[in-house]
Amino acid sequence: MQTEQVSDVLIDVAARLILPRFGSLHSADIHEKAPGDLVTVADREAEIEIGRILLQDDPNALIVGEEGVFAEPGSLDQLPNARHAWVIDPVDGTRNFARGRGDFAVMLAEVRDRVTTRGWIWQPVHSRMYVAERGAGVTCNGKQLPPPPPSPRSVPLGATYLPVSGEDHAKVKVVRSWGSCGIDYPKLIEGEVDFLSYRSMFPWDHLAGGLMATELGGRMATDAGVDYQAGVIGRRLLTAANPQLWQTARDALVGG
Repeated sequence: MQTEQVSDVLIDVAARLILPRFGSLHSADIHEKAPGDLVTVADREAEIEIGRILLQDDPNALIVGEEGVFAEPGSLDQLPNARHAWVIDPVDGTRNFARGRGDFAVMLAEVRDRVTTRGWIWQPVHSRMYVAERGAGVTCNGKQLPPPPPSPRSVPLGATYLPVSGEDHAKVKVVRSWGSCGIDYPKLIEGEVDFLSYRSMFPWDHLAGGLMATELGGRMATDAGVDYQAGVIGRRLLTAANPQLWQTARDALVGG
């Protein structure tokens, strides 16, 4: 499926199944699949619909969706060995979405033999479509994005979902992120922060945004220095606007 066609699918599904529920969810539409981890009827229906459309183009592709993996964990184990896979996060930032906050996104990554080849982040409320193609850079609403400018900050600024005590050092400053990787990664590639730090490494959260960061000269790797791709696990994932900032963040947060 052509890149623009995939973008249109995400926009259409969001318009039909996600946005009509934004700000109008009932308690029966929201469930807690794990402590603090919400899912809504919009998440489930959008994931099924996106997967259905993608399989029409390639019936042999593996579909790995956040909600589907919760119900059937085995699909995640198949991802590193899949020749062609689609990784879906139908509503990234479900807590924001459920509370009527616009910082959520639809995220999709295409993976071929463990390599992320294309990634999409659609922010329905903000009307911003970020697209990355390996070797071709990143666009936002069709406009090619340049690499982030040199950071104007004397102390690099990072964002993480839940800052913890001790993660505000002389070498870096860490603040709370926007509650959605589909918001965080665009903030990184547009220079609003210098790095991102995560304890969770689920592929639906990071493959699309990570491709965008690396296409623009950034680095995404575990705290052990292993470049992130499908199947990689570790204690912490760091993504920075450039390799030098990645090393600074790693040294400050993890130590030598």
